[in-house]
Amino acid sequence: MKLFRPVLYVCGILAFLMAALLLVPAVFALFTNDVEYSTFFLSAGLAGLAGLLLVLPGLGHRFALTARQLYLLTSLSWLLLSFCGALPLMFSHHPLSLTDAVFEAVSGITTTGSTVMSELAALPHSILLWRSMLQWVGGLGVIGMAVSILPFLQVGGMRLFQTESSDWSEKSLPRFHEMARALLLVYLGITLACTLAYLAAGMTLFDAINHAMTTVSTGVMLPTTAPWGASVRVFYGSRCCSC
Repeated sequence: MKLFRPVLYVCGILAFLMAALLLVPAVFALFTNDVEYSTFFLSAGLAGLAGLLLVLPGLGHRFALTARQLYLLTSLSWLLLSFCGALPLMFSHHPLSLTDAVFEAVSGITTTGSTVMSELAALPHSILLWRSMLQWVGGLGVIGMAVSILPFLQVGGMRLFQTESSDWSEKSLPRFHEMARALLLVYLGITLACTLAYLAAGMTLFDAINHAMTTVSTGVMLPTTAPWGASVRVFYGSRCCSC
């Protein structure tokens, strides 16, 4: 249990973050009279409950993650985020099967770009927004994990297989926090600039925001198929798979 308690605790925090993210399309759907608002509130509640169950065993304990735990945390966190991201896709009024929903969520979070969803124009805007958010968070998450986990593991080339956990210096933490803050600001800045560029090109605010999130994350799971979707797919070429 000593091995899993810190890992589960961090996974619980990530589940809370996913619950908070799920509230964004929920509120959007509520204010736009989108029927999917209940779907996202339910999904947020389930993600929050999962987070609570994972966090409770670790409350009141002090943790110092080892390299072994960090490897496990990396794998479990991706699985947890994928399943949480799949919840609204399964419970929506245009439901996907468990397999398809998880595939769509994994493709979004990993910014792969493949999709099993068709007739996007008929889907509620809240679902399209969630697909874009999954990609946007995934694009940032890859950077975050690379910056936060790999330096602690002293990874560099073949040293990935020769990590040592006995010489972690606290001096790296302030620098990491500064780098993480800088990366977040740059990512937000690029997203904002991309949104403004799409607005200037004639997109609606909704399309501009969604296309910006899919562009900066390089996910390219677009919220529409035409005419903007076709133009962006031509630009990215083979990077986009059946968008």
